[in-house]
Amino acid sequence: MMAQQGKRVLLIGCDPKSDTTSLLFGGKACPTIIETSAKKKLAGEEVKIGDVCFKRDGVYAMELGGPEVGRGCGGRGIIHGFELLEKLGFHDWGFDYVLLDFLGDVVCGGFGLPIARDMCQKVIVVGSNDLQSLYVANNVCSAVEYFRKLGGNVGVAGIVINKDDGTGEAHAFAEAVGIPVLSAIPQNEDIRRKSANYEIIGRPGGEWASLFEALADNVVSAPPVRPTPLDQDGLLGLFAGDTVGRDDRDAGDDLCLGHGHFLRTLFQPDPSRHHHQRPLPLHTPSGLSGQESVVVADQRSVPRAGLGHRCAASLPDAIAAQCPVCTAGLDRRTPSV
Repeated sequence: MMAQQGKRVLLIGCDPKSDTTSLLFGGKACPTIIETSAKKKLAGEEVKIGDVCFKRDGVYAMELGGPEVGRGCGGRGIIHGFELLEKLGFHDWGFDYVLLDFLGDVVCGGFGLPIARDMCQKVIVVGSNDLQSLYVANNVCSAVEYFRKLGGNVGVAGIVINKDDGTGEAHAFAEAVGIPVLSAIPQNEDIRRKSANYEIIGRPGGEWASLFEALADNVVSAPPVRPTPLDQDGLLGLFAGDTVGRDDRDAGDDLCLGHGHFLRTLFQPDPSRHHHQRPLPLHTPSGLSGQESVVVADQRSVPRAGLGHRCAASLPDAIAAQCPVCTAGLDRRTPSV
């Protein structure tokens, strides 16, 4: 939409799925920078801008790419791609807008590169009304705030709610972290079908034109702000217990019983595979009863103590006093198992 409004726009796909550029090019995958760079290197040739940059409907686009599945770090591929772009004069191309389509998995330093290096002015989060999506959105806000504390300048301009079904969790998230909602794309069958067929939805004069024109305007005008990321309880609190089937009355008991550092469990390494490991000392609190079997990946099935007890009643005071549930003054009933 920005390009159709007369702006010079560069779209850089930084997602291994290549979903943004494949949508732009009608379901065709464009050669990635990583792939092209490797081939040119083997041939003893230099990479030129025409080898990796393509154009359609006024939008210039390129895809960074990454390693084969299971054969390398996707974040490292991102870093290598940007290093090559800088050699090609990325900062001197004279575009009005450069859009970087990144995975929200900023736990990986490679995917957080534009934020860490101040390579962008603002971040726009795309999310929906589900926990996984908002968890990632919250991670992005956490990364932005972390690098701001280190002297960075990148902020979050807002969130675009995708497949909005009207349940409101994404709106509540935006309000809680202090960022605006730039647009809410409805969960609509026409949009879904067109996207599945690699059709560009936001064309001037089309059914959805006004929605995407407003989004383009908001993306340009929204200032970057410092978000206030949520802690885990705050994020989970966006989802009502009766909606997701959670009984909040027993949550304190379940959390108390689930703390691994209060209920000391132990797996016995397989000597044939882990000969360098030695069994760790096991503290067995009084009052434990029953046995259950737990399978640890690449380990033998071993028994561990059952969980049918009260944390505060079973552990020494010095340990129980560290439990955030036991010390919160909650009603701790002993569950039946």
